[in-house]
Amino acid sequence: MRRREFIMLVGGSAVAALPQIALGQQQSSIRRIGVLSQGSIHNHPTPEFRAFLERLGELGWTENQNLLIEWRFSEGSDVPLARLAAELIAKNVEVIVTTPTQPTIAAKQATSTIPIIFVQVADPLVSGIVANLARPDANVTGMSSLAPDIAGKRLALLKEALPTLKRVSVLWNRPSKGSAFVLEEITAAGRSLNIEVQDIGVSEATEFDRAFDAAVSNKSQAVVVVDDPVMQGHVDAVTRIAAARKLPLASQYPQYAVDGGLIAYGANLQSLHRRGAEYVDRILRGDKPANLPVEQADKFTFVLNLKTAKALDIEISPELLARADEVIE
Repeated sequence: MRRREFIMLVGGSAVAALPQIALGQQQSSIRRIGVLSQGSIHNHPTPEFRAFLERLGELGWTENQNLLIEWRFSEGSDVPLARLAAELIAKNVEVIVTTPTQPTIAAKQATSTIPIIFVQVADPLVSGIVANLARPDANVTGMSSLAPDIAGKRLALLKEALPTLKRVSVLWNRPSKGSAFVLEEITAAGRSLNIEVQDIGVSEATEFDRAFDAAVSNKSQAVVVVDDPVMQGHVDAVTRIAAARKLPLASQYPQYAVDGGLIAYGANLQSLHRRGAEYVDRILRGDKPANLPVEQADKFTFVLNLKTAKALDIEISPELLARADEVIE
């Protein structure tokens, strides 16, 4: 073989190999995480997950570029959570992000090695997810949506809007362990505020009408919604049914107030999801979950729907109006 032909042959082979080499380098630079949510794929991405993705992008992680995200949704049920967690593990994800309590428990039961970052868990201590907030378990840490007496503050705001309030019904998702904790908080707050609390929890969306009929029957003056990713998927239905029954709604999710509820007050969930993204970033860069303390909500939002108040003939005091972060008119 002539020297020139040999050089051309070798050179051509090297050039042909370049795409394969580049592809291998590109694949090795892509990281993979999993998300396990009790919410619905039909609502994806929620404002919270948009905030999560936005913050990841600010930190240098872009979905389908240098970050692959395996999304798994249980559509409100806790039954498929163990299977979905196993699917994420089989995908060799480096981090599992969970929301709210039940998916976190399922992920923790499925792996003791893959880091788990939870967001929007009501009480990680009571639910047994971590034993210590400052020094969480080996592979689990994250963001708690619980804050001292937040349920009491929401109920107190509702009582300010309705000074004669004596009885409320609480609408919550019965399969949610975290929501059960919040119901207990609301019940305790009701005792201190001299407000009787009625349980109208549901196990599926077909029970909403029955639940609100029960609220009317027990002469509740308002309904408090305990929020989780499942309830977030039914904002339209819940606000529509409440309006038909002329029952004021109080909730944590601002969307309830925007869509016709009376008030919303609670932890800023978008802020929690942004902080969750920061924990994911730290894990991907080599940090350990045990070194990341569980954080509690420190930002809160109060939304007041003045249009709904007028429709229900509720007079809102100037003092309460002035404290609202957002007023819907």
